[in-house]
Amino acid sequence: MLRLFRQPIVRWLTLLGVVELLLLATSLNLATWIRFAPSPDDLQASQNTVIMRAAMFAVVILLGMAALGEYRGNLRMSWRGQLARHAIAFVLGGLALIVGYYVIPQAYVGRGVLGMALVFGFLSTAAFRGLFMRLVEMDALKRRVLILGAGERAAQIHTRMRRRSDRRGFYLVGYVPGPHDMPRVPEPLLMPRDVPLSVLAQRERISEIVVGVDDRRGSLPMEDLLACRQLGVQITDLTTFVEREAGRVQLTMLDPSWLVFSGGFNATPVALFVKRAFDIVASLAIALLCWPLMLGVMLAIRLESGRGQPILYRQERVGEQGRTFWLYKFRSMRTDAEMDGVARWAKANDDRVTRVGKVCRKLRFDELPQLWNVVRGDMSIVGPRPERPQFVSDLEGKIRYYGLRHSIKPGLAGWAQLCYSYGASEEDAAEKLKYDLFYVKNHSLFLDLVILIETVEVVIFGRGAR
Repeated sequence: MLRLFRQPIVRWLTLLGVVELLLLATSLNLATWIRFAPSPDDLQASQNTVIMRAAMFAVVILLGMAALGEYRGNLRMSWRGQLARHAIAFVLGGLALIVGYYVIPQAYVGRGVLGMALVFGFLSTAAFRGLFMRLVEMDALKRRVLILGAGERAAQIHTRMRRRSDRRGFYLVGYVPGPHDMPRVPEPLLMPRDVPLSVLAQRERISEIVVGVDDRRGSLPMEDLLACRQLGVQITDLTTFVEREAGRVQLTMLDPSWLVFSGGFNATPVALFVKRAFDIVASLAIALLCWPLMLGVMLAIRLESGRGQPILYRQERVGEQGRTFWLYKFRSMRTDAEMDGVARWAKANDDRVTRVGKVCRKLRFDELPQLWNVVRGDMSIVGPRPERPQFVSDLEGKIRYYGLRHSIKPGLAGWAQLCYSYGASEEDAAEKLKYDLFYVKNHSLFLDLVILIETVEVVIFGRGAR
């Protein structure tokens, strides 16, 4: 978790969340005061539990906002889209509060107070969020970054992180070509090579220098970098920089030594125990909440397919350390989908999918039986998605480091599913591997909670379903 909080974008998102939490709690206090101000006795009585009620209101609405992806650093959307997403989050939060008041009657605040609090909370957080995002986008408040290198490696920042949303955490001052670099970045971004880095750092108020030269052997100005370090300038490897800012591991920059020395891969007994405990608690909680839904899916499959047709479907998948296991799903395809025994990627508008299966796949209901796999220990709640042995053997031969994703248990939800659409080709598998490796290196209870909460958005909007 500490590795994640070293990321500047995570720190300002945390600040945004804390302020919005306070605004939401204040909204309920204000609504309570307005509602009961005419009656001092009722107002005094309401003050006894207002802190607990305000905290419950604020936390539930904040979770609704997080579930809709409003705390995702690289979210790209127009202001109208953001406002619509914000409204949906408040609707979801309001519905969750109504259910919560039914379960915990002591927390009930009344329809009038709840309605006013939702309006006040929506307006105040929307206004603050708009102002906050404007401040975050101001170049004057960002870390000023200088890239040492201008060749093929360094140019990947310009080509793969060119959107403004990709650079919310930093302002790119320019590139200083290395001794053996052939410049591959636009000329206006090139900085003079003959000026010492320490002089450039002071003149341009540099906060961080990212080392991305194509050939490091005997070409790094170590004394100059040391002088910059003494000035308080952070020195970062290019691969680490992309991992931190983009939430993925760039395969084209990867080498074994970086994987060995970069940190992460937390597999201590305590971490493994915490993850296993979280898996058990989360899977049982989801099963308890979703058992009526699972019964409904089973009934729908039976009504469509008729008596004698299987409701559940099992398929061999590759799990931790390359061990195979049987994964369970609600059947969403025809029983003759792979009668020839050849494994195929699912494709858009796949004619093998049944009518009930289309709905289940869109809303991810077909994945619910995998909770049994989690309880058994074959899978985790969060992790890389398990693939079929036929695909894995093929991809391991074509994509370098593909086998690293099997160093932990596969998951029901995952970082790659949040950041990338459905993968149905070797190219997609390579792109998803970048995010899987980021999770494998940086997984923690905090990151698991973030992924699980934001998966609600994937289900609601059906992103990546086929």
